[in-house]
Amino acid sequence: MNLVTLDDIAAAAERVAGHAVRTPLVAAPWADRPLWIKPESLQPVGSFKIRGAFNAVAGIDPQRRARGVVAYSSGNHAQAVAYAARAFGVPAWIVVPEDTPRVKVEATRAHGAEVVLVKTGERESAAYAIVEREDATLVPPFDDRAVIAGQGTIGLEIVADLPDVDLVLAPVSGGGLISGIAAAIKALRPQAQVWAVEPELAGDTAASLAKGELVSWSVADRNRTIADGLRSQPSELTFGHQRALVDGIVTVSEDEIRSAVATLAHRAHLVAEPSGAVTTAAVLHHGDKLPPGRTVAVLSGGNVDPDALVALLQS
Repeated sequence: MNLVTLDDIAAAAERVAGHAVRTPLVAAPWADRPLWIKPESLQPVGSFKIRGAFNAVAGIDPQRRARGVVAYSSGNHAQAVAYAARAFGVPAWIVVPEDTPRVKVEATRAHGAEVVLVKTGERESAAYAIVEREDATLVPPFDDRAVIAGQGTIGLEIVADLPDVDLVLAPVSGGGLISGIAAAIKALRPQAQVWAVEPELAGDTAASLAKGELVSWSVADRNRTIADGLRSQPSELTFGHQRALVDGIVTVSEDEIRSAVATLAHRAHLVAEPSGAVTTAAVLHHGDKLPPGRTVAVLSGGNVDPDALVALLQS
């Protein structure tokens, strides 16, 4: 498989500069290992998705791009594509499930995109219908080399800020984030390990890596987790990256995710959506399963409804 290269990621870094924030590494002295949090919640759209989406939209031929872009997403990719479309002054149609958190829907609309709400499991077909009707360009949430390369810019920043990093933890769902990060880390610091983290209730990636081939879980099964941004499944492209570059995977329970959201709020003063908190949950509750050493946990996003955040903190 033709994997994303360091050159691809470096080119993406140039394209997204000035739009994606170069997020810091935040030390976590309360952890039982040397730990830094990479808070992608600080991005203009509240998640890492701006990196891949902006890189992908920037790479579309300008005449083609003028016809507009389409995306399907549980929320964060939606906001990122809407942001990129507004930056380039082109129309955007974003298809999201009806149960997408309100804060993500409202934020997407605020960027000027047309939001199309559909039943769970229908977002892809609805998006392709809009592509055909409007002659627009689809920007996939993860199954795309430009998107993966954009997400890989996180890996560039981690190694630049912590050259002796030993372990990088990233959430996994569709797999674009960890594919890009792993491609960058393994190119710049081959001795470092990259581990994936996902909810037990959406553990299809863990099952796939254990079997050595893609294992499909039903939408109903994956939708049980509160980590709404981690309900997708890997593609052949992202799974190929994971098989080649990812060293291990750990799954976390729903209660462990809730605990991590509270810990990040109280101890690190960072707002994390459940999907973004899974890596911290892995450190807090499964540290014995992880390699030792200087660890970076990617906090992938902080787009959580206020009422849901209150409930998580109270629990």
